[in-house]
Amino acid sequence: MTQLPSTTPAADTGRVALVTGASRGIGFGIAQALVARGDRVCITGRNEDALKEAVERLGPDRAIGVAGKAHDEAHQAVAVERTMEAFGRVDYLANNAGTNPVYGLLADLDLGVARKVYETNVISALGFAQQTWKAWQKDNGGAILNITSIAGLAPSPFIGAYGISKAAMVNLTVQLAAEMAPGVRVNSIAPAVVKTKFAAALYEGREEEAAAGYPLGRLGVPEDIGGAAAFLLGDEAGWITGQNLVIDGGLFLRAGGA
Repeated sequence: MTQLPSTTPAADTGRVALVTGASRGIGFGIAQALVARGDRVCITGRNEDALKEAVERLGPDRAIGVAGKAHDEAHQAVAVERTMEAFGRVDYLANNAGTNPVYGLLADLDLGVARKVYETNVISALGFAQQTWKAWQKDNGGAILNITSIAGLAPSPFIGAYGISKAAMVNLTVQLAAEMAPGVRVNSIAPAVVKTKFAAALYEGREEEAAAGYPLGRLGVPEDIGGAAAFLLGDEAGWITGQNLVIDGGLFLRAGGA
């Protein structure tokens, strides 16, 4: 069984992270891992009540929450401004906020929905990166992490629009990594199915069947991503940039019939 990281923070590292879409799921797992090692965090999400609950779990002395929609430029600016006001810096950005409001074939996809997916998943990540760059990272350095998906690396039945947006995020990662070096490192993580409310439609009611294709015998949990995110958003990864780390329980090993 996966051991959950302690919510008791280590000694203060003096570092600060902004994690989007972090009231629950992967985003909360990332924030939890960062707080556990001693960072302070600002988390964002659409639901103010859920954010307040998440802040309480993380520790009000180590976390703040800013509610809003990820694709809203005003929200992006306010989130970074509040982070700077509360903690005086923003060393790390984790772009986790995303949406996947439709399942179906691309041939039948409403183009308005496609635009919404792209706006929320890709343009918002770029917007937050621009904001943290201007506010702190350009002059002081830091690191950015984008949460992509294995859906962006291979065809995925019925979630094509989501996969296209995640493929764009992989390219956004390498483009930002090239442009922001040497001061800011930019990497991404591409998870397979992680047990969250967001991904529930992919496994709920048939988890054993869904996990059968994974060599490691289970689906992911947010803590699997949180630990890797903390590594990439830290000094131990100081010579890593422009990489897309696949965390898939070995799923892609089966692509060749293994």
